[in-house]
Amino acid sequence: MNWVLLIIAGLFEVGFASCLGKAKESTGSTANLWYAGFFVCLAISMYLLVKATQTLPIGTAYAVWTGIGAVGTALVGIFVFKDPADFWRVFFIATLIGSIIGLKAVSH
Repeated sequence: MNWVLLIIAGLFEVGFASCLGKAKESTGSTANLWYAGFFVCLAISMYLLVKATQTLPIGTAYAVWTGIGAVGTALVGIFVFKDPADFWRVFFIATLIGSIIGLKAVSH
């Protein structure tokens, strides 16, 4: 169950990073809504991370949480913000995914 919470926390990390990207592109009340989304996603992500670390090792949980956030944010950047998707960028995203799976596999 705590792995599920950790994965959801990582997805909310993608949410708060994406909200920052959208807020940067916006002005006025629209930007304020994106900042509100940032704070909501941040609070949920942190809460779920704390819950997950009650039974998972902190080092593993934090690495997986940031890994999900990094991969997810990079993919959102590519598909939503039109960041470049060259070979090396995709290669290193794949190595991050492999590392996340490896940490899950070796954790008790």
